[in-house]
Amino acid sequence: MLSELNHLMAYIEEHLLADLSPARLAKEIGFSEYHLKRTFRFIAGLSLSEYIKRRRLAKAQKELLKGVSVTTVAFKYGYQSVEGFSRAFHTFTGQKPSEIIKTQQQLAFPPLTFYLTVHGGTTMEFKIQEKPAFTLVGVTKRVPLQFNGVNPAISELAQSITPKQRDELHTLDDLYPHQVLNASYDFTEERLTGGGQLTHLIGFATSQDNPYPDLTSYQVPSHTWAIFPSTGPFPVTLQETWGKIYSEWLPTANYELVAAPEISFTRFSENPESTYSEIWLAVKEK
Repeated sequence: MLSELNHLMAYIEEHLLADLSPARLAKEIGFSEYHLKRTFRFIAGLSLSEYIKRRRLAKAQKELLKGVSVTTVAFKYGYQSVEGFSRAFHTFTGQKPSEIIKTQQQLAFPPLTFYLTVHGGTTMEFKIQEKPAFTLVGVTKRVPLQFNGVNPAISELAQSITPKQRDELHTLDDLYPHQVLNASYDFTEERLTGGGQLTHLIGFATSQDNPYPDLTSYQVPSHTWAIFPSTGPFPVTLQETWGKIYSEWLPTANYELVAAPEISFTRFSENPESTYSEIWLAVKEK
């Protein structure tokens, strides 16, 4: 996987002015679009589209410093207007195109290269399991994507669950793990205005039809799932497991992600150091 990603970085550099849609790039290296977008974002810390935008702006910056006109550079790098280019350039560098010509102060954003860092003596437990179709039922909200720390929007969603909804959810709880699940799906790339978003569901897995209008249902088809258990302090251990999945397991495993909810649950105990969690990711063999 790392060789494919590094090939992709070279391809992007050679074709910065061409069509670099995620679908086109995924086809170039034989990945599904979903797998490429989710994996790249987690490993690189920004979306693929944002990376391409920044590389184009970094190249545009060099041309401005060579004396090429703002209008020429704006249209060359795919912007429909000088105003749109100027806004994006200011967001990227903190300067207007006219200012950078005067200050000659550049912002570096070099091409990415991916490496695998091996940490000795660590293991990662997982299992591959086929699951029949099931339904997620719960409360949902569109929330900003956040990799570290407690997401306040998800905390607000959890606090919004009413006693009536809790009772309704428990009547539908008839599948493992027989407790509250967190599921994220419908991820979006960030646009010019900021970060990506996802739909987050807090609820249960069920085989039943949902009769309650104040609860949301999401049908999950039959999939192969990679399941990652972990035990340790919450939420640090769970977040570290997410990181290891993307930075260590996926680059070396013979699996890739498929479009499906990313599911986790946490089973708390009296000892905070022994908190048990599981992460479920739908996958297919490469």
